[in-house]
Amino acid sequence: MELQGKRAAVLIEQMYQEMEVWYPVYRLREAGCKVTLVGPEAGQNYPSKLGYPCKSDKAAKDVSADDFDLLIVPGGYAPDHMRRCEPMIKLTSTMAEQGKPVAAICHGPWMLCSTQALKGRKATCFFAIKDDVINAGGKYVDAEVVRDGNIITSRKPDDLPAFMQTIIQAVKEARPAMAAR
Repeated sequence: MELQGKRAAVLIEQMYQEMEVWYPVYRLREAGCKVTLVGPEAGQNYPSKLGYPCKSDKAAKDVSADDFDLLIVPGGYAPDHMRRCEPMIKLTSTMAEQGKPVAAICHGPWMLCSTQALKGRKATCFFAIKDDVINAGGKYVDAEVVRDGNIITSRKPDDLPAFMQTIIQAVKEARPAMAAR
């Protein structure tokens, strides 16, 4: 239980990539981490690209960066929808600014492009959004996982094992969330 007592937010929205939500959720739970699925609305089902439902535990407007030790942004086309929700952008931005681990995979870095988190940072992503990452001030690197301080990025589902190993290490090194557990 290497992450016992830690709390993670996993952002969800419609058109998410199934493995990029569920692999991290179950891996974090297996490590003892409390995982909260955060969407634009609480208690809503968001279908994946293949129609697999994911029900949000909390609405982004009802949570704070102080509630979590870690934030994960999955890919698929969900980040395009997440970027339309100001509270989701604010949560992502605030966690990055506080130096907490913020991890994004595949198209997930689109959310980071809507914040200042990538400015001057090395990052990777699905190749189709490479220009967006560069235009947001990121230094693109083609690697299975890139960690630059508290920002962790990966390219695709095949990178999930390295992505999660890097996330777990970063959470173990980070300061704890402020909120009561």
